[in-house]
Amino acid sequence: MASVFTIPTSTHFPINRHTKRNPGNSCAKQCHVKAIMRIEKPLEELYKVKVERNVSAERLAELGVSRWSVWKTGKCRLPWDWQVDQLVYIEEGEVRVVPEGSQRFMQFVAGDLVRYPKWFEADLWFNGPYQERYSFRAYGDD
Repeated sequence: MASVFTIPTSTHFPINRHTKRNPGNSCAKQCHVKAIMRIEKPLEELYKVKVERNVSAERLAELGVSRWSVWKTGKCRLPWDWQVDQLVYIEEGEVRVVPEGSQRFMQFVAGDLVRYPKWFEADLWFNGPYQERYSFRAYGDD
């Protein structure tokens, strides 16, 4: 049987502020501090974007990355939506991926292998020269 744990989003922690060095402290023996805890899932998990960092030459050869199509760009913003799964290996530069409706972003750099899921929509921000190799994937391809 699975257990479910909940974490309060707001709680009070008593702190003893009375010390020998400061006996005239305005707090009585204890003050309360309100702590707010925010637990957010990584965007990659929320949007089912998979990333492998610093991919080995063996892994690239296994996938046949050298035969994939090449795409290049410079500094720009590109709105994009994926109609199929896409596997991308970043050869140069970096990209910030801002999912539609989000204020947060994911960042991928040269050496990363990224799998974007079908129907994912985002703005891509490129800060300079960028080059990737890409392959569209059918359901079940890995």
